[in-house]
Amino acid sequence: MEPLKSTPLSAEHEKLKALMAPFGGWQMPIQYEGIIAEHRWCREKAALFDICHMGEFLFRGDIVASGLEEVFTFSVASIPVGRSRYGFLLNDAGGIIDDLIVFRLAPDEAMVVVNAATIDKDFAAISARLSEGEFRNITAETGKLDLQGPLSRDVLAGALGPEIAAIPYFKFIRTQVLGVDAIVSRTGYTGELGYEIFLPAEKTVELWHRLLEDPRVRPAGLGARDVLRLEVGYSLYGSDIDETTTPIEAGLEAFVNFDKGFVGKEALLKQRAGGVMRTKVAFQVGSRRSPRHDYEILFEGERVGTVTSGVFSPKLGCGIGIGFVKPEAAVLGAPLTIRQEKVSMEATVVELPFYRGGSLRS
Repeated sequence: MEPLKSTPLSAEHEKLKALMAPFGGWQMPIQYEGIIAEHRWCREKAALFDICHMGEFLFRGDIVASGLEEVFTFSVASIPVGRSRYGFLLNDAGGIIDDLIVFRLAPDEAMVVVNAATIDKDFAAISARLSEGEFRNITAETGKLDLQGPLSRDVLAGALGPEIAAIPYFKFIRTQVLGVDAIVSRTGYTGELGYEIFLPAEKTVELWHRLLEDPRVRPAGLGARDVLRLEVGYSLYGSDIDETTTPIEAGLEAFVNFDKGFVGKEALLKQRAGGVMRTKVAFQVGSRRSPRHDYEILFEGERVGTVTSGVFSPKLGCGIGIGFVKPEAAVLGAPLTIRQEKVSMEATVVELPFYRGGSLRS
């Protein structure tokens, strides 16, 4: 096994006595004072996350002539400069190699932000589909901090400048942070108003300290982030989606543009025409018990699928989860049983998102 990678903030996490654990090949903070406390702070104030493990690639060249336009399930060429777009990198069978976001930095420049565990695989797959242009992996030189929560706009505008307050949802600005070039994007993974800040890796610790000087800000780990993202129905790569899962099965067809070419399109068209054998389902447990990854899902006494993500939701006061089941079991209001050996809990199929009260578009 390869040794775990560390972010520039590893020593800071140790000082804060964070619980550390492996995630996507990196040693990452899972929690500081506790998952529920950090979840609440993010929903009510502003939580700071170390997301330096994510991957970043930089492309320069002609978007169309290079082949970049046909790499993803969405159009890169139609993204206005200063905006970003979410979608997928697929294999020939329509399976999801990764879910990612592309930032249009200039007419001939784009940044691709990918998941930590798939950095090398993504870079190889994208590189193989390009015929020209410059394509670099800038992960090692890039730091990334996420400030998320209803107070994040006020905090960041005070710390970095008033222009931050004017950034609309899924837009970004290129600006100076701590005297260096940086990108501040109004995006995130929590369902709350929030920002992602990309800057040189060597400046990450300084920005971490600057933001934590504000009493409205506290650090939060990946444990709280997982609860936050599941409450609003966001998928986690490696759990809810992977190369054996298509966007259609995962209920994410909205992020696929069938009016353009992309690798995997023919497989998706065939699946859309013929129907799926399994589909994503969201369910709410009738108690505070937490469903877990790989628990069985039963409908009318028959095993129909498997849980891919599950947590206790502090906002709903009960267990919530998503998984994949036979289509006949994915009907709203349908009763399900979630089971693992001697553990059994009753659940009901519900709509996503589970939690709708976030400040995301405030």
